[in-house]
Amino acid sequence: MKVAKIKVKDNIEKTVLSFLRETIDKKLFDAILIPMMVPAGDSYAWVLAQDKSLLDGAYYLPPIMSVQGAKALSSVTKGGKVNKRVAAIMRPCEIRAAIELSKLNQIELENIFLISMDCPGALPLKDWLKDPKRGVDVFKKVIQHFVDEEPKPDKSVRPACAICHRFSDSDAVDLHIGILGTEGEDILFIPHSTQAEAIFAELGLSLNENLSRWQKGVDEVLKQRKKKRAQVQEELKSTVVGFDKLLDTFSNCINCHICQSVCPICYCRQCYFDSDKVKHPPDDYLMRAESKGNISLLPDKILFHLGRMSHMALSCVGCGACEDACPMSIKVAQIFSLIADRSQGLFNYIAGKSIEEPLPMRVYEDDEFHEVESP
Repeated sequence: MKVAKIKVKDNIEKTVLSFLRETIDKKLFDAILIPMMVPAGDSYAWVLAQDKSLLDGAYYLPPIMSVQGAKALSSVTKGGKVNKRVAAIMRPCEIRAAIELSKLNQIELENIFLISMDCPGALPLKDWLKDPKRGVDVFKKVIQHFVDEEPKPDKSVRPACAICHRFSDSDAVDLHIGILGTEGEDILFIPHSTQAEAIFAELGLSLNENLSRWQKGVDEVLKQRKKKRAQVQEELKSTVVGFDKLLDTFSNCINCHICQSVCPICYCRQCYFDSDKVKHPPDDYLMRAESKGNISLLPDKILFHLGRMSHMALSCVGCGACEDACPMSIKVAQIFSLIADRSQGLFNYIAGKSIEEPLPMRVYEDDEFHEVESP
């Protein structure tokens, strides 16, 4: 595959934003969905920018994931297709979540041009909020370590990001921005649709570069991430596999359901676990306490997590939003990634990888799951 290359001017962020401004200037897009720093300077909000001058405060790759991008795109398109051309620039895990939500009729992708990038990860929200200005400098170093000729693992990123092995997945996008293997000197624009190639032609970008340096960088980071992922998941098995261990893991849960609120895949308008069905009269609690000797309050914590796992494990993209938001620092995302890998592996399915691939539970194969048949 041949790709376009642009020389970095000043820094990667400004070079990408310059590209996006030109697409609006030449009316290739009517608006761009992109994160922008809030006036207080301590967070980022998703904006639909139609004025190219507004991109001055935008960040194609912000240091934190304040809101999962697929949730932002869903809020724009859940009611139907947009009638203008919108480019949405998101991390690969956000793109994959958007693909899953489109299969669940929560996102309409017609007229949406998806742009992803090589992603080094994001900083933990708790660390960021202690000192956002320092966080900006830390993230610059994260990116530099990521694009070095020999990329180095960075302990500053979230645990879910440190084990992400789909940091450059781009099958389902129109355009992927490659920075690996370039040492921060160039940006590669990798087209994955005829629309992307047409845009390159309009902008006068030639497709005359190959992907060998980029692929070498991807392979190096992939090797590191897969090794780390295997190590983390092996450690997790010893602490969460088995009901008693799982109870122990979630014993600190305060039943706030924030993990559900920030998850892009948990899209129900009302969750069963927030409904009247799980609100019992006092006598029920007293009966349960009498039969068991005592009950933990708030009740049904483990039921909530098991229910959530069963509902969204096949569409979990490992974005880490749940763990990032947990006030009790429970390893929610890492546990869900372990369960998702196992569940999706049973169906040979990768959540969000392809728009054409149907959700596993919506199709039936004649030849599947013989291992659970009665002898």
